[in-house]
Amino acid sequence: MTTTSANIKTNAYQQAIKSACDAIAPTWPLDQMIAVNPLWKQIDQPFTQVAARLAALGKIQCLMPKEYYLDLWRQGLIQPDDLYSTRPQAELIKALSTGPSLAHWHNVSDLLDSEQDQKNNIAWRDEITHQVSQFCAAHFQGQGSLHTEQGLYAHWLQITVYDRGIALLMNSPKLMDYFKALPKDSVTLIPCALDELGVTPEQAELYCHALLLDINGWASWVAYVQWQQQLQGQNHQVHLMAELLAIRLAWELVLWRYHVTNSNADSSHLQALWQQGLADVPDLLQRHKKAQTLFWVWQEAAELSYQRQLESQLISEPNLPSKTSDLKPSLHIVFCIDVRSEPIRRALESQDKDIQTLGFAGFFGLPLGYEVAGTSMSRPQLPGLLAPAIEVAEQLSPTELLQRQTRLNTHARKQQWGRSSLSSFSMIETKGLLYAFKLVKQSFFPGQHQHPVNDLDNNDDWGLFQGTHQQQAQQPLPLEVKVDLVFGILHAMTLTEMFADYVVLAGHGSHTTNNAQAAGLDCGACGGQTGEINARVLAALLNEQQVRDGLRPLGIDIPKRTCFVPALHNTTTDEIRVFDHLLPDSILYWFKNAQQLCQQERAPKLGLDHVAVKDLHRVIESRSNDWSVVRPEWGLANNAAFIIAPRTATRHCSFEGRSFLHDYTWQNDTGFKILEAIMTAPMIVTHWINSQYNASVTDNLKYGSGNKLLHNVVGGHIGVFEGNGGDLRIGLALQSIHNGEQWMHQPLRLSVYIAAPKEAIQTIVESHQMVKNLVDNGWLYLHCLPQDKQGLERYVNGGWQHKRRKRVSNT
Repeated sequence: MTTTSANIKTNAYQQAIKSACDAIAPTWPLDQMIAVNPLWKQIDQPFTQVAARLAALGKIQCLMPKEYYLDLWRQGLIQPDDLYSTRPQAELIKALSTGPSLAHWHNVSDLLDSEQDQKNNIAWRDEITHQVSQFCAAHFQGQGSLHTEQGLYAHWLQITVYDRGIALLMNSPKLMDYFKALPKDSVTLIPCALDELGVTPEQAELYCHALLLDINGWASWVAYVQWQQQLQGQNHQVHLMAELLAIRLAWELVLWRYHVTNSNADSSHLQALWQQGLADVPDLLQRHKKAQTLFWVWQEAAELSYQRQLESQLISEPNLPSKTSDLKPSLHIVFCIDVRSEPIRRALESQDKDIQTLGFAGFFGLPLGYEVAGTSMSRPQLPGLLAPAIEVAEQLSPTELLQRQTRLNTHARKQQWGRSSLSSFSMIETKGLLYAFKLVKQSFFPGQHQHPVNDLDNNDDWGLFQGTHQQQAQQPLPLEVKVDLVFGILHAMTLTEMFADYVVLAGHGSHTTNNAQAAGLDCGACGGQTGEINARVLAALLNEQQVRDGLRPLGIDIPKRTCFVPALHNTTTDEIRVFDHLLPDSILYWFKNAQQLCQQERAPKLGLDHVAVKDLHRVIESRSNDWSVVRPEWGLANNAAFIIAPRTATRHCSFEGRSFLHDYTWQNDTGFKILEAIMTAPMIVTHWINSQYNASVTDNLKYGSGNKLLHNVVGGHIGVFEGNGGDLRIGLALQSIHNGEQWMHQPLRLSVYIAAPKEAIQTIVESHQMVKNLVDNGWLYLHCLPQDKQGLERYVNGGWQHKRRKRVSNT
């Protein structure tokens, strides 16, 4: 091979490796757990194509089993008019009861596993996953190791060559000699392995992607590390995914060399199987795509069925009490767009026609990093797509600061001592029967569980600074910046003219005990934290007289009598807790009554429909404090739609807690800048949430986290193992989406409805490649909801189509 051709081949390998590494989406740590579309980095391709690729390369399912769709059909939840296909109905139904599952791609370790007696040997795939996973857990839990000069691959090789347990466990005594012969760096290893294995540059991208899918949990963590570095403008970890790939590829090369050398009788057979598999990959992808074609018809039918029911409400004429626009509301209360806010908004509005609720992203438009006073800790309080631009910290006196530090240090010691299973036993031995009694008491008489940071006593004295704590010479946020920030937020909230005497800013959070994934039930828009800090900070800004004075010349005149009140909606108990302000008894009554109405609505799903109304709150609150309850709430399960419209267009509807609601009035949006911000931020966040829940249902093994009862926390906050090993688990536990008898989340792609001119919607879609990819490639549905509610249209294939369906033939 000439030098030129060698360089071309090397460059082709590099591009293939980059494409494979770029296909993995990030997962966030437990203390900042937010929902993410696990296929996010592949949205530039049609969803159907990605689904076929994942099934072929990793046996990963993006569609439900045949029996699931058949049950929907038999129950009448899918109607003939929902089957949008030219295929005969009989053929579609027959597809749900016939045909074997297709084979998937097999790497070297899979081929060896298929040849050995599994009764007497550990599978190579299992051992590789376990070894790589245990190494990654040890490497990443020490943050300092990320910044050493030694790369991930080099560190792994250094550890592995001395691990004689692998050879003993796998009954392969000479195996370690092959690890010692590996190249010392990943840059040399990757092309060397691909070349020796006979993988062409055209095959390399699929092969490398398949290997990363084998260890998708840790690949997702690496993607998160790289994501954070890029948000901060630092790129020194850009090669980290390639280093992880090198580790998995090194295992392939070692097994290949070992068995070709030491199993002469089988080596020719292994090589033949391997080469045939490589050659068949393109055809394998096409076979999977063809096999899934009819099942996508059924998936779309389930989605159209839901849309039909939803749209019947949206286009119906509202039967609302008459209300003149010049009357001041009795109460304004702003909730997060979270689907759990929709029932309590209905419950509040049902009590008085002059209660006005608003839906807005739960971080309230504040790009905050929250620096916990008395510590060096700073956590993001905004969506994972963004980086904090403002640092907020409480202004504490020296005495308050000392009390804060003492409390946090005490909690940290207890948590470090008692977090793991082994240390829990030593804690009981050390503290004796007293601690054992506390454990028993918590089981039978659960009390209030506290979060070390969220339950700190906060005050109204906030310091806001430009930049983050990592940057030196932070400057206080200037008044003009505060005014501009608040002006934009109020406009996006559609709250600029008529103000109630009390405007409640209700962030949200959950309350669970003994739940490693508790942050996943908090506000995703606040980076997996509660919305309390954001609500407090925004209320303080809006109550600041200088800020109000600055808003007046801009056209927003907040009356002196108007008070902005921070609050927190507890999604587990539906309690609305108000901070630092006294509200009239009438408003507190509304809150209490709304809580009771929501609890009654949620009771059947919680298995509490037998509980008397007077006892319901006590039972729900007790469950939230009981560490043995694995389903204290259903979170965002069964989310399916995102509606961007004035509340007047949806106030007459009951969406059963399945729809995200963002208030928006296009007539007040000059240049459609607010709509653009909604479609490029909240719409992406709701898509992430929807996709995470869908993927956790369709393939909980790969994109979910299994049985919550078996979770072991990795590295304090990185993630969880299910049991004591295997890959790092991402996504939702089974208990978050299944009640033991049936799925509590129906996997449907997000249906978005926007009340705005379709020309404006289309312009935004075409101006943002990320949004265009989601719409054009079938990752979500996008609809225009006209003002007259006639002629509902869907944006598809670069244009608008009326919602007419083509019924399948019955013959």
